[in-house]
Amino acid sequence: MCLTDIKPGKKAMIEGIGGNEKLAKRLLALGCTEGCEIEVVRKAPLGDPLVLSLRGFHIALRKADAKNIFVRETI
Repeated sequence: MCLTDIKPGKKAMIEGIGGNEKLAKRLLALGCTEGCEIEVVRKAPLGDPLVLSLRGFHIALRKADAKNIFVRETI
């Protein structure tokens, strides 16, 4: 499943990054690496952008970019 499928307040574990090379490098530079725990803090009313919490900080990410982060939901 992709990150956009996770509901706000839920945590997930990153399994992989897709998309083009430029996007993948940008996401890796932000700390989105495999095995990292990520939480969807909130979504804008129309779903774009998403506010995410990972590695102790918050980032806002466009929905189109978040669709390239593949995760599995954790309990």
